[in-house]
Amino acid sequence: MNRPQLLVAFVVTLAIGATLGFGFTHWFSKDSPSAAAEVGHRILYWHDPMKPDVKFDKPGKSPFMDMDLVPVYADEVPGPQVRVNSAATQNFGVRLGKVARISLESQLTAVGSVSFDEDLLEVVQSRVAGYVQKLHVKSNLQPVKRGQPLADVVAPAWISAQEEYLSLLGAQSLRGREIRDSARQRLKVLGVPEPAIRQLEETRKVVSATTIYAPIDGVITELAVREGAAIAEGAPLFRLNSLHKVWAIAQVPETQVSAVPRDAKVSVSATAWPGVQFQGHVLAILPDLDPATRTLPVRVEIENDGARLLPGMFVTLEFAAPKAAPQLVVPSEAVIATGTRAVVIVSRGDAGYDVREITAGAESGGNTVILSGLEEGEAIVLSGQFLIDSEASIKSAISRLSAPEAAPAGHDHAGSNP
Repeated sequence: MNRPQLLVAFVVTLAIGATLGFGFTHWFSKDSPSAAAEVGHRILYWHDPMKPDVKFDKPGKSPFMDMDLVPVYADEVPGPQVRVNSAATQNFGVRLGKVARISLESQLTAVGSVSFDEDLLEVVQSRVAGYVQKLHVKSNLQPVKRGQPLADVVAPAWISAQEEYLSLLGAQSLRGREIRDSARQRLKVLGVPEPAIRQLEETRKVVSATTIYAPIDGVITELAVREGAAIAEGAPLFRLNSLHKVWAIAQVPETQVSAVPRDAKVSVSATAWPGVQFQGHVLAILPDLDPATRTLPVRVEIENDGARLLPGMFVTLEFAAPKAAPQLVVPSEAVIATGTRAVVIVSRGDAGYDVREITAGAESGGNTVILSGLEEGEAIVLSGQFLIDSEASIKSAISRLSAPEAAPAGHDHAGSNP
């Protein structure tokens, strides 16, 4: 073979080798793991779009809804669940607020009715048999003053006791004075009023009719006798109630009873006395739950200056509770509560919004306590949130319908919260 033929053969061999080398290189690089990672998507985890904060490391069915879990890829940048442009934001009427940590004053207001303070009840009774000679007070609910005459009573036992004591008033011996003191004590035991005993000592005359006096300032709540009527031993004659203090019985919902500690201060106002504040305190929470209204009666003792509060009046009671520790709260209007969940719309500051599920606590003064789901300082939507929540639900439903088919339903999940 001459020189030109050798040169042509060498060039052809080089061309064939280059072609084969390129083909093998392309084949192996196409199937290599590194190349696949560059052109493909690496799955970080699976999640339920309605519960994006819960992550799963395997595909399958969502434990929250009867839907397949949706994969989240490494090259995906998490974004807001809903984007709203500025024009739509104005149309929605979106207003923002902040998640704050404050101390809520647990204050409860209830309506009650005034009644007599039964601790101030006085019963005037006869300890001996006799009859009423004269009544000085002849009607129920008549106001009386301490020491005011109520009735003149004739009782044979009182007359004989007076005569015995009168005969001993002049005793000089030690034994005589002892018997005299015993006779005086007998008059008191039989119920003879102290003013009648002193009158006997001064006048040295036995009176047939003994006057009974009012023991306190108050009103006659029961008049049990009439003029000329016979009375039996131990029979009640009058019942008197003081108005120096009164009770108010308020019906408090059982869910709010914990906000009414014993001895808690109470501010009381009455429509009969506008602008006047009465002060009181809680005496007791009565064990008498109303099954229809689910309320418990709370008894409050009120200082009744000037006896202005009368039984039967309606009053408004404001119970003051101790100041609680600071808690995470949001305005109550920000919370969307349904039968199964409570959510708050969180603003991301770039026209994007997230639907955040929360655990809500007690409500007081227009604020709701947040037990979990939010952080202090986050921006939240106060109005227009219902439209944003609806938009997020529609977007989630579309995402579920367009998601790739996941693993079989029986596959086990392993939840993780990195």
